[in-house]
Amino acid sequence: MSTHRFVIAGTGSGVGKTTITIGLMAAYKKRGLNVQGFKCGPDYIDPTYHTAVTKRVSRNLDSWMLSPEIVKEIFIHASRDADVSIVEGVMGFYDGKDPRNNRGSTAEISTIINAPVILVVNCASMARSAAAIVKGFQALDPNVNIVACIANRVGSIGHFQIVKTAIEQECQIPVIGYLLKEQDIEIPERHLGLIPTIERGELNSFFDKLGQLIEKTIDLDKLLEVSKADPLVAPNSASSIFVQSKKQDVRIAVAKDAAFNFYYKENLELLEAKGAELVYFSPLKGEKLPDNVHGLYIGGGFPEEYAEELSEMIAVKQSIKQRVENGMPTLAECGGFMYLTESIETTNGKIFPMVGFLPGRIKMQNKLAALGYREIRGENGNYLLPEGFVAKGHEFHYSTYEANGPIRFAFSIKGMKGSQKEGIINKNVIAGYTHFHFASCPEVVGNFLTKCREWKNSG
Repeated sequence: MSTHRFVIAGTGSGVGKTTITIGLMAAYKKRGLNVQGFKCGPDYIDPTYHTAVTKRVSRNLDSWMLSPEIVKEIFIHASRDADVSIVEGVMGFYDGKDPRNNRGSTAEISTIINAPVILVVNCASMARSAAAIVKGFQALDPNVNIVACIANRVGSIGHFQIVKTAIEQECQIPVIGYLLKEQDIEIPERHLGLIPTIERGELNSFFDKLGQLIEKTIDLDKLLEVSKADPLVAPNSASSIFVQSKKQDVRIAVAKDAAFNFYYKENLELLEAKGAELVYFSPLKGEKLPDNVHGLYIGGGFPEEYAEELSEMIAVKQSIKQRVENGMPTLAECGGFMYLTESIETTNGKIFPMVGFLPGRIKMQNKLAALGYREIRGENGNYLLPEGFVAKGHEFHYSTYEANGPIRFAFSIKGMKGSQKEGIINKNVIAGYTHFHFASCPEVVGNFLTKCREWKNSG
């Protein structure tokens, strides 16, 4: 496992963490190093940038959804042959689930994986005051290990020198570099066209440019020096979530393309470890549900962005509807849930027919409909989460579901606004807006695959 690891943390959202993280990844990759990326929190978008730059699948580290042991295990598993591991923080360094403690924050994750922290400070319109900010971040929790700073949005090299002098004198840590304010280096908008753009390599020249810029003004050698850390000790390997515990005796179809791509890598690996062979297919490209599969997993994504194309793939929709009508066990999360309904109405008022298995329709909105962590319990008849089991996940969507007649709710979810019913159970389909992290409750995987085996043997 890499002995060089560090967290890029920010004093707040919007200070440039993603820009600097991607630039550092590109610069180290150019030097020939194997770079492993991570993202704090449940974000699906930023890891796609990391993956595109490093050519290694970036992982999410989330200390609210997952136990410290699982967070550490995911980190060790992904970093095992990397030269340097770079973790991009979320929001401000100490921002998490609760304003009274570090739960779910970048700070908590940095302590779990014993990673040195590089604090990114927006230094626009300040000089010595930057030192007060850094000192406050150092003082709030003595358990974190802030080892260096990067000054972002400085007005000039002279401005950088002033900030550097103040921070190094008052905080006793090096300021290892800067980025100027007036530079055309903003990351292209993280909009809904992101995934296909990255997959086509259209941002490669931007990544190269960013890496060159970082190399000029950030001391990459010093950063490796301050980020050297003792290897993490892996938990008991016999109990690892990644250990193959059962031979692969059931085949699960997984929808994966530009419309459906929000999957935690661990979810897929857990399915494989518990005995599933994963068979990928693309509804967007007109690929029908594969033959000889015994379950279906449709993750989140952007079906609304491709609603017209998806609606025209009639044979694909029929292949899915026929199988789920016949009882194929299915988990459909967010975008997958939307796809299985009768139709999607886009923000311009156009209505596109979808699979038509779940009663009701989806209506897109211009404002966010739901955002946040969720504690998930199954409603009566939910084979994924029978009574006594609790999983964790999150919601993030701009659409609402309008039921057409009575439905059986799939989940009882608890978030910041209390508890509510969510999702639908219809035959062996369990669908809803909530994204699961299977590692928060690995029994979900076993329950799903047991149902898939029953269906396989019944046919």
